[in-house]
Amino acid sequence: MTSGELWRMSDECGEYALSPLPWYPGNLAWHLNLSRKQLRKNPALESFHEFLKHESEVGNITRQEAVSMVPPLFLNVQAGHHILDMCAAPGSKTFQLLEMIHQSKEPGLLPTALVIANDLKVQRCDVLIHNTKRMCTANLIVTNHEAQSFPSCSLAKDDSQAYKDHCKPQRLEFDRVLCDVPCSGDGTLRKSHDLWRKWSSSMGNEFHLLQVNIAMRGIALLKVGGRMVYSTCSMNPVENEAVVAELLRRSGSSVELLDVSSELQELVRRPGLSTWKVNDKGSWFQTHQDVPDSRKNVILPSMFPSSTSIHESHTVYNSFDVNSEYNVPLSRNFNIEDTNNVNCDTGGISSSNSAQSLGSKFPLYRCMRIVPHDQDGGAFFIAVIRKLSPLNENQVIKVRKTENLLSGNRAVKLQEQCQHRIVSEVLDDNKLLDEQAKLSVANQTSKDDNLIEVKMASDDVEYSQTESGDRSHRTNKLDYRHKWKGIDPVLFFKDEDVIKNIVSFFGIEESFSLEGRLVTRSTDNARRIYYVSKAVQDVLELNVQVGEQIKIASLGVKMFERHRSKDGCSCAYRLSYEGLSLLFPYMRKRILYASPVDFQHLVQYRTINFARFADARFGEEAASLMPGCCVVVLREAHQIADSIAKDPSPIAIVCWRGKATMNVLVSPPDRKELLEYRFGFKAFKVEDEKSNKDIDALAEGSL
Repeated sequence: MTSGELWRMSDECGEYALSPLPWYPGNLAWHLNLSRKQLRKNPALESFHEFLKHESEVGNITRQEAVSMVPPLFLNVQAGHHILDMCAAPGSKTFQLLEMIHQSKEPGLLPTALVIANDLKVQRCDVLIHNTKRMCTANLIVTNHEAQSFPSCSLAKDDSQAYKDHCKPQRLEFDRVLCDVPCSGDGTLRKSHDLWRKWSSSMGNEFHLLQVNIAMRGIALLKVGGRMVYSTCSMNPVENEAVVAELLRRSGSSVELLDVSSELQELVRRPGLSTWKVNDKGSWFQTHQDVPDSRKNVILPSMFPSSTSIHESHTVYNSFDVNSEYNVPLSRNFNIEDTNNVNCDTGGISSSNSAQSLGSKFPLYRCMRIVPHDQDGGAFFIAVIRKLSPLNENQVIKVRKTENLLSGNRAVKLQEQCQHRIVSEVLDDNKLLDEQAKLSVANQTSKDDNLIEVKMASDDVEYSQTESGDRSHRTNKLDYRHKWKGIDPVLFFKDEDVIKNIVSFFGIEESFSLEGRLVTRSTDNARRIYYVSKAVQDVLELNVQVGEQIKIASLGVKMFERHRSKDGCSCAYRLSYEGLSLLFPYMRKRILYASPVDFQHLVQYRTINFARFADARFGEEAASLMPGCCVVVLREAHQIADSIAKDPSPIAIVCWRGKATMNVLVSPPDRKELLEYRFGFKAFKVEDEKSNKDIDALAEGSL
């Protein structure tokens, strides 16, 4: 967009329309001070709205509510980390995590980190795949599991053997876990106006046990020394502080609640509560003993701050009481000690002196509450937990038995209800199902609504010695190609002749390893070949060893596609534009360098005869090239090929050298981006969906 458009937008709002979020590192996040109605209905903003939609589609920007960007930042992601996003759809936080691991890599090298993004529903996984596909990363696996039953794929008999071979892990564990759980969503009331008709103060009770179980599973999958962020877009303490307190009770001294007040100091936040009441059918209860016997199987002890289901072994630090309705805005340098004498009681959340004896003894003030009126946004709750030692299995099982007696099958019923509830993240510009309807049919994921959900043996603790000891003997009995109904298998592509042919045809350097990195989802004819990172390869190999426990919906980046051209090409596969940025720095053959004029014409018209190029020399080079797939690189004025070859990310497109023409194998949105924002060519219109299918036809020489 132009500076003039920006000024006009600012005039409309009476202030700057765009401003950086002060708490987001590197000024990488910006706040748009416009409502949806203004953005969609104002003719003056039409071009800017189109700009936002297009840039989102090609992956240059991600649109999400500002406050939902906060939880990934507190993970403190480092290079080489293995990260689990337990409830990932629709994928904006996953995309944020992928950006982090790619920013932390060394220039010219693949990240060594890994992100596994999980979600329960197949339809939501499809949206997740669609939104993360824009990243074109080889370091992502999308899985389809109940978060509270996510498998650990353990081959080890105990913790001492889990990483006996540092190159081959014996158990799936993570350095970082993002646990952004399903919730009542009352923190989104500002933008989700329909929630006002549905909301009640007891809505959070229905989610509490599910949230605890998901978070406990996250702790079980966390490495010792690792960090987990628990978050909701709810302000209900039953979904927030009560869950964190129960995690600390169940985990004993194995975990600690971190004080992260020194991180993101520009972010306005309030401390967590230490006392609250629980609502049920219009009645407020201060302790579980006050709950009628007929409701004690619904209102659980863990919902209350004074619950002592396990001895609270944590030391109390500056215990205090504070209310979320405390009406003095908190400064960025807010001092927790200043609240020690605050006593108030509003809306059932008690902090009076009489209730102090019933307050939690855990340092819940270390949790963070982000409220809408402090910085004109949405509401969020965040807690950061660090794992200090393996979980005490006997302690956790004792709690699980108690909760199972109280809850029966309630958690299973709630899981079915969650798909109809407001969840922890909402797409900014489109409803979830609207986004799903736009998904490309090329996504290699299942559309079967009747997937078999397999519940793993362990919910909250690492697999025991008995469970892991027999697993290796069962592996050979499983036909892993049919392990998951409706999900295509993940198969390592091991045809050495084909791989050698691809390497030779495109001149791929040995430093770009293909061994064990190529996978396919086809059981017979590998039409598409995907490239995965070393970290993803290790997870896949472990998954095979344990009998395909992980249900994989998508992984890696599409690198090669089989063609059916009759032009006499010696290689059965062509390059995919999605994987070009990854492979190009290691290619030494099938590369042509075009002038800006010829490059623009190729992108604009898709098919050009060799004799019609403005640069006759380029036309001759194209004509002399053997038929098949090639890469055309933009060569600026006075630029030589050697200098371009040293650039790890030049502007390049995938083409097909046909009998007498050069054909572009790039989707309309990507071509639109190149034309409009590289060449300033505004008249380009994206063809309809049929044109995507024409890419294959171009390669087959039928156009």
